[in-house]
Amino acid sequence: MKIRAGFNLGYECTQPTPMLLALNIHPSRRADLLSDQVLTFDRPIEAWSYLDGFGNACSRILAPPGLTTISTRFDIYDDGQPDVIPEQAVQHAIKDLPDDVLVYLLGSRYCDTDRLADMAWQTFGTTPPGWPRVKAILDFTHNRIVFDYSKADSTRSAYGGYVDQTGVCRDFAHLAITLCRCMNIPARYCTGYLGDIGVPKDPNPMDFSAWFQVYLGGCWHTVDARHNTPRIGRILMATGRDAIDVALTTNFGPAELVRFEVITDEIVD
Repeated sequence: MKIRAGFNLGYECTQPTPMLLALNIHPSRRADLLSDQVLTFDRPIEAWSYLDGFGNACSRILAPPGLTTISTRFDIYDDGQPDVIPEQAVQHAIKDLPDDVLVYLLGSRYCDTDRLADMAWQTFGTTPPGWPRVKAILDFTHNRIVFDYSKADSTRSAYGGYVDQTGVCRDFAHLAITLCRCMNIPARYCTGYLGDIGVPKDPNPMDFSAWFQVYLGGCWHTVDARHNTPRIGRILMATGRDAIDVALTTNFGPAELVRFEVITDEIVD
């Protein structure tokens, strides 16, 4: 299948403002592109590309004062298959994990493992390790948090999501990631496009989506605590420890988001 995706993001700056952009698709998906995926600006702006410490394709710009719109449009191939459920994937002993995976066992800015460790072991300590334990965490998180756009809070941590019992997709991801890490299952945050493909159309405006990956059986597997069911057509943009590592933009000065439009649609021949 083919998917057309992209966005228009408008930022209002009061002064020249350096910005880091994590707005490209992940290098692992570039081979699937059917058209170029480049960032364009509605004003003369020079962009520098780089790979961050997590392997994400990022850009640096100096946004001038006033309104700047950043856009991209691209077509991409997708196999049209839902997320694979790794029912037979085993959980590794910590001593057997690759060195570069260990960081995804540790607490981070939004994944406050120290505040949830006791609860996690009391709740999931008797579940079989591996996929059954991950599934139990997904079910718990899916049932614990009620999705509500109006309750989005960029400062809410996993513990906050556990207590508030409300939030958006990032809150589902942060809580489930944290519980996995508490149970010695490496987990990393993902952001990207996820359109309403193969499911009823969401009446809310299209947005970027957050999900996560767990390391079982020697590789990373995609899981989603918000939807808690395999989905079709994910387009990965970036991975990291939590949302702070994959922020769409990081600005070093005042920058107000005044325009936000995302599209992710299946191309029907």
